[in-house]
Amino acid sequence: MVKLRLKRCGRKQRAVYRIVAIDVRSRRDLRKVGFYDPITNQTYLNLSAILDFLKKGAQPTRTVHYISKKAGIFTELSLNKKKLH
Repeated sequence: MVKLRLKRCGRKQRAVYRIVAIDVRSRRDLRKVGFYDPITNQTYLNLSAILDFLKKGAQPTRTVHYISKKAGIFTELSLNKKKLH
């Protein structure tokens, strides 16, 4: 199973996070799909890659789901589903 989760980077007291698609069974990063800095509240998301993983059945963690929801990914995903039908 593939999950979209945060991976901690940075130094002590100054954490930044990468949003990665990871295979749960092997704990290997499949691809970096975003970046989140909680101190400056900056977010970079590769929307096409995230949508592709979500369509394939990837499960986001609670935090990644919240970050994605603020960015409007799920509304875009529902619009794409409506276009297909």
